[in-house]
Formats: sequence, C-alpha cells, structure tokens
Amino acid sequence: MEDTKKVMIIGIGMIVLLAVAAGIYYLVSHKAEKPAEKASLQALPPAAAEGPPPAASLEALNLPSLTLDNSDKILRSLAQDISSHPGLSAWMKTREIIRKFVAAVDNIANGMNPKSQVDFFAPKGEFKTVRRAGGLTVIQASYDRYNPVADVIISLEAKASARLYNALKPVLQQAYKELGYPNADFQDTLTQAIAELLNTPVVEGRVLLEKKVASYAYIDETLERLSQAQKQFLRMGPDNVQIIQTKLRELALACGIPEYRLPKTRFYSPE
Repeated sequence: MEDTKKVMIIGIGMIVLLAVAAGIYYLVSHKAEKPAEKASLQALPPAAAEGPPPAASLEALNLPSLTLDNSDKILRSLAQDISSHPGLSAWMKTREIIRKFVAAVDNIANGMNPKSQVDFFAPKGEFKTVRRAGGLTVIQASYDRYNPVADVIISLEAKASARLYNALKPVLQQAYKELGYPNADFQDTLTQAIAELLNTPVVEGRVLLEKKVASYAYIDETLERLSQAQKQFLRMGPDNVQIIQTKLRELALACGIPEYRLPKTRFYSPE
C-alpha cells in the first residue's frame, strides 16, 4: 500500500463518468423545461419516468455535437451548474476525461492500479496507522477521508447515468480503440472492471499491516493476494466499500449489464 498522497482512490476511476452522467442528466432535464435553452438535449417524456423505461428510452438523451476531442468542454459546460455535489467540479477539472476514464477501466479490468489516469482527485489528510495489541492497523480517520466521495456516489440516479452512458457509447468506444483494441467492445471491459471491484471483499474486523520501506503490506495473505485495483479499493474502508458496491451494482444493471455477471457481495474476516 502506497502513500495516499501519491495514490488515488480506485472507486473514482470506475464511477467518475457515471457521476458526471447523473449530474448532467439532472441539469439537462431541468433546462429542457425551458424551450429556449439546450433544445438539442432531449429529456425523456414525463410518462417515461414512471416505472422502468423501455430500452429505446435510454437513447433519448441526444448529444449530437459531442466528439472525443471536444468532450471535455461539453461535459464541463453541462456539469458546472451542479452545486449539490461539489466533488464533481474537482473531478471535472482534469483533461481528457473520457480517455482517462476508458484507460482507468481497462486497468481495473486487468487488476491494475489506475492512479495515472485518476490523479485528479485525492482525499484530504494523510493515511495513518496506529500500533495496538496484535500489531499495526489502520485508524478509522484514514477511512473517513473517503466519506465525501461515497456521499457523492450514493446520490447518483441510476437511470439518469444509464441515459448518458448510452449517449456516450460511440466516443467511449473510440477512446477504447485508441488504446489498441480495434475489435473489442468497451462494455465487456467495463463489465469486467465492475466485477473486479464487486469481487473486493468487505472486510470485517481489524486489518493488520506490515511496514515496508515506502509502503505497507497486509499481514493477512488473502488480502495481500488481492489485485492492486482491489487493494486500492480497500483503502476506502469496509463501510464505504459496501456502500459503493451497492451503488455500482445498481448503475451496472441500469447500463444493461446482466445481473448474472455481477458478483455477490462477500464478507471476509482476516485471520
């Protein structure tokens, strides 16, 4: 485990774009009530808000001027008025939002730490440990630094996120092709990345660490054998991991990922 000043949270790599999706949809739907503003951004008709929307409705959000190269400007212009989630503005300050998101998803799907793609957001404060009977462990304050991130994530509206995700699929696929996957479907990689995070155990009980030269390692071999992506996700603490996994599952289902491909939450008590 590395110094958290240098390492970004794994959850952001997966969810930042969906966070943007929820915020943009709310902004668009509110502005759609005013015919003179953003006329090209169509919200769903009122009847679609009742019950699960039909598949065709998920394509109702129309972003005809969006390209991979101008996506930052368009996404920022749509999201800048979202004041209820201040963390969103921080995430949106980075450049190449979609390209970084796609690269981060690819890294997570392969069990890698996506810190180079999501270095635009870090928790406040330092990672701290305390030595108690039995060994070195993480203090609760280290986990609590991630509470604001979890608060933003759990507030996301899944159907709204799915609408923007569907609208962004062409540019997401283009960015994925740029990574060197000309014939692969980005949604398959997204599904694999989500499964990687859902397979991260919710740890019950105290986590013991071993101090290395410039990092920490888990004493428990099961935790230490987890992928780099999963171990980074564990940094958020068991409560936040469980909260985010619940929302991530909801978002995945809304984006059309079948439930059988989503691992069930599992709990684990270190030895």
